[in-house]
Amino acid sequence: MSDPPERSGNGAGPARLRLVLATANRDKAREVADVLRAELGDALELVARPDDVADVDEAGDTLEDNARLKALALLEATGTAAVADDTGLEVDALGGAPGVYSSRYSGEGATYAQNVAKLLDELRAVGAEAPGQRRARFRTVALAVFPGGREVVAHGVVEGTIAAAPQGTGGFGYDPVFVPDGGDGRTFAEMEPAEKHRVSHRGRALRALAVGLRAG
Repeated sequence: MSDPPERSGNGAGPARLRLVLATANRDKAREVADVLRAELGDALELVARPDDVADVDEAGDTLEDNARLKALALLEATGTAAVADDTGLEVDALGGAPGVYSSRYSGEGATYAQNVAKLLDELRAVGAEAPGQRRARFRTVALAVFPGGREVVAHGVVEGTIAAAPQGTGGFGYDPVFVPDGGDGRTFAEMEPAEKHRVSHRGRALRALAVGLRAG
């Protein structure tokens, strides 16, 4: 039987779930914190990723592999239960690419703009110009690991279309070119953060993760 979830508290009130954020991406960390705090409130204590923890080589074959690698690295470095996620953009016209390589589609250290530019170039190269030829989905795996080996894993997916050109100034990554189904034709980058969280892949995965964490 695995150890119970890590809790903090001094006995004067309900214990809180204590998790360290595993992602080194500040944009992702902000979204993870926003959604989990909205779901778990005062029952959750989130700890920032220590600056001295080295970047994790995301060498996994799947999103879940990479989320686990990141969470385990922070658990081992800090001794504290950790939460991580990994996300991929899957474009049908590109055979599911960039998928697990989404964050480094244009190479290691690629900027958001470089990845978006390559994506649009690749779609033009295969003749995917009409919206119906540009169907895609974001897929997120969110994962928490605890001392003793317990894991909570959750998934979130949102279907949509790749826009012809970037639209909007919010969000990050591929948000300026991803138009989610049910989003009134706007890209994620044209939405307020709370709007995006309600329909996004990461929002769905983290809300499902929160259910698992509450279950203990």
